[in-house]
Amino acid sequence: MGFFMGFLGLGIWDFGDFSSLWVSVWSNPSGKKFRSKPQLARYLGNAVDLSCFDFRTGKMMPSKLQKNKQRLRNESLHPNKGKPDLNTALPIRQTASIFKQPVTKVTNHPDNKVRSDPQRLADQPRQLFWEKRLRGLSASDVGQEILRAMELPRGLQALGPVPDDVTLLSAVASALHVGSVPVTGQLSSAAEKNPAVWLNSSQPLCRAFVVTDDDIRKQEERVRRVRKKLEEALLAGDPAGSRGQDE
Repeated sequence: MGFFMGFLGLGIWDFGDFSSLWVSVWSNPSGKKFRSKPQLARYLGNAVDLSCFDFRTGKMMPSKLQKNKQRLRNESLHPNKGKPDLNTALPIRQTASIFKQPVTKVTNHPDNKVRSDPQRLADQPRQLFWEKRLRGLSASDVGQEILRAMELPRGLQALGPVPDDVTLLSAVASALHVGSVPVTGQLSSAAEKNPAVWLNSSQPLCRAFVVTDDDIRKQEERVRRVRKKLEEALLAGDPAGSRGQDE
């Protein structure tokens, strides 16, 4: 049984059911047959949009047509809009372990016993001095103005190949953000002589420091002053709230 679509001038013919698979062939009035949707699209060219056309039933799918219209409308309104970069992962190259496959050990002294640390074998290798990738990065406000960098306390001093205090500040902030251990700096004095060998990769590249009670009191006083300025700014911008506070 066949039927013809007027706007295409084509007819579809069903040749029965073969193992639950319907075989449909389209033909035009001149007798040319099309056994697949790509053949039909090549024959028609740009004259007809077949993106929403169901080859088996011979119908246009309204849901697909509506989605295509919405997609084209969004692309026309936002031609250069890119995807937001919401990735907060640190720029650390993750290195896969090379000892996952069986390894045959050959030794000239089978009587010697080598002590192994299971915890050390379980730890994944990490790239050293990855903090150098943070060099030159800076934050900006909504107006694309670069924010002024914070000043480091005097007790924080860079160690190893860290180029400047701005990079060290980014490394300390990263350790506080994603780290699970307290930030103490490099406790080993040997790290200053050869940081590539004695470096503790879980700590930022700075000398060991101690936070005293005096440092905590100064920080609390600084926070209190900033909160006071914020309160004054909010009251100055809200006259009604200011009158309510006076009452």
